[in-house]
Amino acid sequence: MSETRRDTVQDLKDRIEELKGYEEKNNIDLSKEIDALNDKIKMMTRTLTPWQQVELARKLERPTTLEYIEAICDEFIEFAGDRAYGDDRAIIGGVASINGTPVTVIGHQRGMSTRENIKRNFGMPHPEGYRKALRLMEQAEKFKRPIVTFIDTKGAYPGKEAEERGQSEAIAKNLVKMAGFNVPIISIVIGEGGSGGAVGIGVCDHLYMLENSTYSVISPEGAASILFKDASLKEVAAKSLKLTAADLYELGVADFVIEEPEGGAHVDKPFVYKQTKEAIINGLEQLSEIDDSSRLDVRFEKYMAIGDFKVEDN
Repeated sequence: MSETRRDTVQDLKDRIEELKGYEEKNNIDLSKEIDALNDKIKMMTRTLTPWQQVELARKLERPTTLEYIEAICDEFIEFAGDRAYGDDRAIIGGVASINGTPVTVIGHQRGMSTRENIKRNFGMPHPEGYRKALRLMEQAEKFKRPIVTFIDTKGAYPGKEAEERGQSEAIAKNLVKMAGFNVPIISIVIGEGGSGGAVGIGVCDHLYMLENSTYSVISPEGAASILFKDASLKEVAAKSLKLTAADLYELGVADFVIEEPEGGAHVDKPFVYKQTKEAIINGLEQLSEIDDSSRLDVRFEKYMAIGDFKVEDN
């Protein structure tokens, strides 16, 4: 069953003291473990506001899905089309190999310039994008390949033509199908994770988030417009939405936070690629230990635990 209790800074400090005592008593070197916990404390206590992290998540220079695939995967063969309507360039996917393990990779793809953003529809998929993703995931299920998805979208495209082609149905079908796949699924929020557009490829066993990524049912501007009738109160809404990686890890929604360099993922891309690759490899190793007969039960328990809390008496 997924953990619902998350480490606090004090928990980590107490663990460091325990390790130091054990190190001294038994004359062994635990410096790597202690350094890792100190790094985690440093990451959890950085002073960026939620709105500042939203701005970093949206930064045009942040690495895109294709950049992660190129840096992390040994090889990658991209597939196109949903076999029903056409190809949506806002979602890319195909077969790849990570550290020798065959996987299916899928992700939102935004542009890094105005021209490319127009080509990629600013990373906002149409229904055929989600149907392409589902086609690739069904293929992964058939051939017993783990699935890795990269989430980076403001949301699914809300235009008239998308609704005419069944946007809501396409996303809903993905949610149902992904919940029932019996292969390991890892999803990584690398930028913005916006609403149904994000969860359409985000039902998973492990959810990882880049330190300055966001995951929310609505944008801060949208929430401020609805709640306060004033979009300029977006910073207040960003804080209330609990959309940062640290917030979602504490709430049990995210399973792991991938460290970014100070200033954001774009500052040192090779460092972020290395951190992300290690997280994927470790995650696949952990998920491979789950027996196929119990994988769906474990996934079900993970989602049932989200939002479950107890009020402790003072």
